[in-house]
Amino acid sequence: MVWVPLLLVAYVVAGVGCVRVCRASLAAGPHATPGGTDELTVCEAAYLAGGPLRVTDLTLVSMHRARRLLLAHTGWATVVDASGGDELERAVLGAIGPGGQSPVPAVRPVVAAAESVRLLAEGLVERGLAVSEEGRREVAAGVRAVRAGFLLTLVLGAVAALLVPAEERGPVVAAFALPLVGSGLCLLIGRAEVYPYTRWASPAGQRLLSGLSSADPLTALATRGPAVLEPELRAALRG
Repeated sequence: MVWVPLLLVAYVVAGVGCVRVCRASLAAGPHATPGGTDELTVCEAAYLAGGPLRVTDLTLVSMHRARRLLLAHTGWATVVDASGGDELERAVLGAIGPGGQSPVPAVRPVVAAAESVRLLAEGLVERGLAVSEEGRREVAAGVRAVRAGFLLTLVLGAVAALLVPAEERGPVVAAFALPLVGSGLCLLIGRAEVYPYTRWASPAGQRLLSGLSSADPLTALATRGPAVLEPELRAALRG
């Protein structure tokens, strides 16, 4: 019975990982504020679909189409009109700087970390449409724990099978099957069910996203990303 301690370790590790995924998925669920609206602006849709960088790309392309900014296929952004604009546009202008020209790869992370984007995210979290940063971290940590438990159970099971005579390996394999199957199922749930909803959008946010039409080019960019853009703009955003 020298393999029994290995089995106990496998059960503990698999159990901890499964519990973390379950707790993380519950914590990442919607916590809507009463009276919240069920309509999305295009910037809110961009955040739910792709996070802060998608909001940045949307703002850059929107300013380019309004001829307030020039996005060159070489990956440079040049200010054409520095007047007015909303908070997101002012964040773009501030990231470009007083020189009026900057590489797009240098602008994108600065705008993504801007106060205006943070406030947009907080508003969506309060309405139960987005998952908080803490919730995303918990989900990611839970999935990592389950993956580690699954791999460790495989290793411990193999070691335990080698420690007993061949005729006794059947019960050993059967004993390790339960934590292995449990970890595998939790890993599948974490990857197939939790991640699509908790990277940025909650289930409620995903439902709103699925109801948006992609007929408008900016809405298509917000929900589907730069792949819908013409090659020149895709090249500009890639830098």
